[in-house]
Amino acid sequence: MGTNRYKVLLVDDDLVQIDLARRAVAEFCPDIELTTVAGGDVVLDWLDASARNNDQLPNVILMDLKLPKLDGLAVLRTLRGFAATCDIPIVVCSAEYTQAEVLMSYKAGANSFVAKPTDFVQCAELFRERLAYWMNSVHHKLISASEDGTTERI
Repeated sequence: MGTNRYKVLLVDDDLVQIDLARRAVAEFCPDIELTTVAGGDVVLDWLDASARNNDQLPNVILMDLKLPKLDGLAVLRTLRGFAATCDIPIVVCSAEYTQAEVLMSYKAGANSFVAKPTDFVQCAELFRERLAYWMNSVHHKLISASEDGTTERI
């Protein structure tokens, strides 16, 4: 993935999943800076504060579909309505889901839908391979825009 640090925001309230993600990133993905938030309402507050403070927003958001207080579909719709987050790739994951939930996720603005990893190896694969696609896609768009002179930040 190069020498740049990629910011991944993990939105999940499952402490086991958070631990798996942190361990996978630490061992296999040194280029990823992982931030975790525990719920739908919390992620909206976190992203709003980051945007207001001109902090670098995440390159990719990995979000559980089943969140407390504000579910993943509501969060997706909200994020796609904000100018600051409308173009950030969002990968939805869920341990239990129906075809209707997958379709609703895409309709609400998800870029991808994956089964939630159940072990360390699957979690490492998710970060190394599946999220790498979205991070490299964002990186390529930013480099292309920079060459056009429309942006300078990567």
